[in-house]
Amino acid sequence: MDLAILLEYGWVLLVLVGLEGLLAADNAVVMAVMVKHLPKAQQKKALFYGLIGAFVFRFAALFMITILVNIWQVQAIGAAYLLFISFKHIYDQRKHKEQEEKRLETGNTEKLEKKGSSFWVTVLKVELADIAFAIDSMLAAVAIAVTLPHLGNFDIGGINAGQFSVMFLGGVMGLVIMRFAAHKFVRLLEKMPSLETAAFLVVGWVGVKLTVMVLAHPKVAILDEHFPHSTGWTIVFWTVLLGIAIGGYLIGLKQNKKEQSA
Repeated sequence: MDLAILLEYGWVLLVLVGLEGLLAADNAVVMAVMVKHLPKAQQKKALFYGLIGAFVFRFAALFMITILVNIWQVQAIGAAYLLFISFKHIYDQRKHKEQEEKRLETGNTEKLEKKGSSFWVTVLKVELADIAFAIDSMLAAVAIAVTLPHLGNFDIGGINAGQFSVMFLGGVMGLVIMRFAAHKFVRLLEKMPSLETAAFLVVGWVGVKLTVMVLAHPKVAILDEHFPHSTGWTIVFWTVLLGIAIGGYLIGLKQNKKEQSA
């Protein structure tokens, strides 16, 4: 194998590991928030099912990527679901806060409890989120991997074997990161509940990213086909995403300090 090609593959693999790691962390945050209302034992079970779902759906998406790229409706459904759960969670959280403030104003000492979904409904929501994140993850991975030169004379899932191998390895590393991140995020959310809002703002922003990909799809053609992978949009997307994550964490730290000093 040519050294230049080997170095190119190595560099793209590093980029994919970083990208898949960030997307896996987003996925892990969503799982952590969704299972937070469950008892400890059920949290572990729900996270386990969520991780299994993430594994299955990511590799299903990997083998079906040539179909997913062509069917914009699948991408649109994924985007709609991420936007829906983002807006719904933030709306419910705001509504609960208003009810809590009203309770305090009227002198009612009975604390309002947020109603959470049952165990299996929670698992279903987690799995649906896994599907949406799997679509986004594989679409992002294929956009990077297809720039590599072909290796070998055969394809896997409609993609050159060399390119497929890089996507596969990047996906595996992302899942490893998710495996360890999910439980850590559950513990972090227990210490800083305010991070829930930031988590679902990130979910909504990933939904916006998928929406942009739908609008740029050749069969929709509202945006330029190359816009979702342009340098400008990539910088904007990651800057906003990291800004939400860092901002949410700093606000959570500030609120945590206020509660401890009160």
